Amino acid sequence: MKSILLKSITVIVLLVSTAVFAQDFQGIATYQTKTTLDIDFESSGIPADRIKFIKERMKSQLEKTYTLTFDKTASIYKEEVTLDQSAGGGRGGFRLGAISGGATGDYYKNTQTKSAVKENEFSGKNFLIKDALKDYEWKMEQETKMIGENMCFKATTVIEVPVQPEFRFDRRGGPGQNNNAEEEEEKEEAPKTEEVVVTAWYALNIPVSHGPSDFWGLPGLILEASYGNTVVLCTKIVINPKDKIELKEPTKGKEVTQAEYDEIIAEKMKEMQERFRNERQKGGQPGGRRRG
Repeated sequence: MKSILLKSITVIVLLVSTAVFAQDFQGIATYQTKTTLDIDFESSGIPADRIKFIKERMKSQLEKTYTLTFDKTASIYKEEVTLDQSAGGGRGGFRLGAISGGATGDYYKNTQTKSAVKENEFSGKNFLIKDALKDYEWKMEQETKMIGENMCFKATTVIEVPVQPEFRFDRRGGPGQNNNAEEEEEKEEAPKTEEVVVTAWYALNIPVSHGPSDFWGLPGLILEASYGNTVVLCTKIVINPKDKIELKEPTKGKEVTQAEYDEIIAEKMKEMQERFRNERQKGGQPGGRRRG
């Protein structure tokens, strides 16, 4: 009975939505993202005030605001950059997006051509990552819930992600890891991956296949997605804004595929780890300074 009722509601919503969006339209959705990291501060020996400072800097990278501008087939997902870049968002700061492969500029997706283009800046260089959209095997669930004024339906899928290393901090307040020989050998092995369940909530009354970050492919706009230690939630939607927005595919940067970009990142991170390890072995701090 519940299944029949759910199907009836779905059909009604789709009919109404088709009539409402029969003409060309645009929309802007605002998303808040929050990621938590399990970090061992207890064994670091870092003073309490320094730990507080580190947590504040990390918060700006783990809690962000994005906008998704979309029409029927194309969308651009972009971080809202604040004027205050003191917490690590500037050129010399620590950007999780640059390291994890997420876009630091416009992230363009086209559900009709099934293509994606990301603008990324890493290590002072601009990259244009062009690839096909990732196909998700969504499983439609029976559950529903309200997000704002929108009735949302649940869908799940499974993705494979790299296993995140354990974060530790040394006494200088910088990221570090154990440095014995066995662990150094483990770093040379291929990165390990794990399967993570993605739970998405989509609104049939906004019948586009768009969503935040990499997600897409459902019969309605994805308003919430959670996976691992990350939650992405839509907090505001504007349909047909007064100012017309032109969705253009990004063109800035050296053109590479996602696989090529991942290889560039991995090589650069390996160089940074090697340099950091050599500096520690010499008894100096990063940057070449020696303790007095």
